[in-house]
Amino acid sequence: MSANPPESLLAKARALPGVAGVYLLKDADGVILYVGKAGCLPERVSAYFVASADHGPRKEPMLALIADFDTIPCEGEWEALLMEARLIKDLKPKFNRMMVDDKTFPYLVVTTRHEFPSVHITRDPHAPEFKGARVFGPFVSGGGLRRAVELLQRVFKYRTCELDIKALDPANARFRPCLLHAIGQCTAPCANRISRDEYGEDIDRFLRFLGSKRSAMLRELREEMEAASAAQKFERAAVLRDQIQAIERLDDRERRGSDAEYEWQPEVTSLIQDPAAGLRSLARTLEHPGEIRCIEAIDIAHLGGDETVGSKVCFIDGRPFRDGYRRYKIRSVANNDVMAIREVVSRRYREAGAGLELYPDLILIDGGSAQLSAAMEAFELLGTKPPMVIGLAKREELIYRVESPEPIRLGRDNAGLRLCQAVRDEAHRFAQHYHHLLRSKRLIGDSP
Repeated sequence: MSANPPESLLAKARALPGVAGVYLLKDADGVILYVGKAGCLPERVSAYFVASADHGPRKEPMLALIADFDTIPCEGEWEALLMEARLIKDLKPKFNRMMVDDKTFPYLVVTTRHEFPSVHITRDPHAPEFKGARVFGPFVSGGGLRRAVELLQRVFKYRTCELDIKALDPANARFRPCLLHAIGQCTAPCANRISRDEYGEDIDRFLRFLGSKRSAMLRELREEMEAASAAQKFERAAVLRDQIQAIERLDDRERRGSDAEYEWQPEVTSLIQDPAAGLRSLARTLEHPGEIRCIEAIDIAHLGGDETVGSKVCFIDGRPFRDGYRRYKIRSVANNDVMAIREVVSRRYREAGAGLELYPDLILIDGGSAQLSAAMEAFELLGTKPPMVIGLAKREELIYRVESPEPIRLGRDNAGLRLCQAVRDEAHRFAQHYHHLLRSKRLIGDSP
């Protein structure tokens, strides 16, 4: 195989169709050096043949060896991500292997041995809790994998929690599903909202989807839907119809994102430009043990102790979720923000503390060390503790953590801090709105 000059390869790359896909870089002997994915093939592939492009120290030694490349167009970046992982696993290209061998790349794991399998992203697929699970990967892009899992969860509605769910557990009847069920991303087997067989069928379709092209999967689903309809199994046919429509909309969701599914406040949108970047930055800063998807924030509002109220707002994937907002009229104290925080925490998380629902991934308290301590005093009285609680103090915008006496000071442009500020400010706005509402009612009621 003769080597093509960089100018020829650049022209070939720029002539590629402007679609998502996978590219395979080859040496002069036709041996595959590297497999990668691209949201837009011509943009990504042509970068390898532009002298000014910076590919990092791991890829630099590879550039001089590239003599040609092949591409495989895909139906979306999510499919390119899955195909990239399959090709890396099958072909074991030299430069992919060099990066994968350091065990820093993520895998997708489906715990198929469980009664209700869950889907996880992990960098340690051989961990004891994943024994007997189906493992996919390695994936080169951790961020891309997370986006794909969230996107596909809208179709197949699998759970991503770590609950140990048993089909005949009587506690399921009293359990409150997490917010992913409320936004249609989980069928809530934890609360008996779906049978074991029906959930298993969804997981089976998800696994088949991971191993085949979308067009083939759609053909199979349509055949299943027609068979179910012919057998007068109309509920099953309706589920299949919804999944077919959701798969057909995957590309559209990917292109426009999911912002339209949430009602945004103008002040929130102006502060958060990239919710995903904020969540990743915040997880790194806090050394959070898992992925941050659900954040709840608590604030207090009053005027000199008059009409003291509390608020709880909820953000999912960095966006406000209105159905998760709650407001509280404080009963125990008047002009005492610290004790009011303690009351709101006790009332809001009573069921989570009793094990009847899941805590959010992160709880944000508006205030510094005093308010955070009051919240933790309330949590100490509950049977189950939340994964992480922080305080965000105004003025200096310091983040307080339970496990550290020293607060965290971040740059004002830090994406994680800006996300926390947006969530905190939304809690403040919601509390103030309720406070003004109560004051107005009282004043009107007192008027002659």
